[in-house]
Amino acid sequence: MKRSLENIEYRENTEALAKFAKALAHPTRIAIIKYLENQTCCFTGDLVDVLPLAQSTISQHLKELKNAGLIQGELKPPRIKYCINQENWKKAKNLFEEFFK
Repeated sequence: MKRSLENIEYRENTEALAKFAKALAHPTRIAIIKYLENQTCCFTGDLVDVLPLAQSTISQHLKELKNAGLIQGELKPPRIKYCINQENWKKAKNLFEEFFK
């Protein structure tokens, strides 16, 4: 039974690590995460002001980060406020740290 639980945890952790790595596998997404780490939150327009990209491009990258669970969005009509999902960001950092040991 213990071995089965270890296998499940291993699979869940490797799948989560792969999901986070895929989401971070683009320079713009890394820039977005770095920006959000220094902010409590931001709107898409804030990112348009600091990144040399169209709003539609930034929105696509935000969608990928959100789908991976690294950021979360809160509807503030007519905009969405984004921030880092602290729980998943901590999990991602721990998984990457373990991976690189």
